[in-house]
Amino acid sequence: MKTVNWGIVGCGNVCERKSCPAMYKTPHSALAAVMRRDAEKAADFARRHNVPKSYTDAAALIADPEVDIVYVATPPGTHRELAVQALEAGKPVYVEKPMAMNHAECLEMIAAAEKAGQKLFVAYYRRALPYFLKVKELLDGGSVGQPLTAEVRLLRPERPEDRDPARLPWRLRREVGGEGYFHDLAPHTLDILDFLLGEIADARGCKSNLGGFYDVADTVTAAFCFRSGVTGTGTWCFVAPPQAVEDSVAITGRKGIIRFSTFTFSPIELTTAGGTERFRIDPPEHIQGPLIETIVRELRGEGVCPSTGVSAARTSRVMDEIMKE
Repeated sequence: MKTVNWGIVGCGNVCERKSCPAMYKTPHSALAAVMRRDAEKAADFARRHNVPKSYTDAAALIADPEVDIVYVATPPGTHRELAVQALEAGKPVYVEKPMAMNHAECLEMIAAAEKAGQKLFVAYYRRALPYFLKVKELLDGGSVGQPLTAEVRLLRPERPEDRDPARLPWRLRREVGGEGYFHDLAPHTLDILDFLLGEIADARGCKSNLGGFYDVADTVTAAFCFRSGVTGTGTWCFVAPPQAVEDSVAITGRKGIIRFSTFTFSPIELTTAGGTERFRIDPPEHIQGPLIETIVRELRGEGVCPSTGVSAARTSRVMDEIMKE
């Protein structure tokens, strides 16, 4: 493709700053059309981002001959249906995370991509961010020696809307967003661990609803093991007190430990016998930009995107195992 022309299905808040601007700022990339069920909001989004077309029907956008690739940016409950529809129409797909509601849906999407001979990318954009590439560089360079363990902790307090059934966010409605904030946030960390340490071979977990504000889990703890033999643990709690807020990942090796965060981009800390080094690497203005650039390069035959349906499905499988009854 000389220029990769994007079409967005679901141009909501996620697109506003994280992804959409990168689609028209990246070289050899343009935003051709957007879709939202609310016609006024779709048209407003198109005006503000100088997009030539807006739709209220996903099928119409997918059928648009000027759209080369479809970005599915709707809640997870519709990912499988929309991605398969676009793939069957002969177009590559970039789908938001988590890839789908469960691993079985992911496999359906992968099969549809293979049958159509089309590319399937997933928005695990941390795989392309300089912050996490630095962590990978340190690990691959042997800075901590042989990796031994990985420990994840994400603790946040509930939000006012979490307490109000009338304003409950879609992420907390199981039929739309899956198993709450765990389903929304944990896959980012699990996927970047897959990127850094390899595939997670086995996982177990327990879940609870301790706050009682909504129906899905608000507290999850997991234990997992990588194919390499590295072991890991994770704790996610979304009803923690403000003084307990934490976003941390620690990878311990035989020669030291690397500490970093998933969401706050706190300075990476490398601690060895020689002391502690810190690396401050801020995220880009449009956080999905670097991954979108890799997609454009792959579609132009110039590179490879590090986040595919196959890699993303591994993360969905791990989440299924953790949340298994």
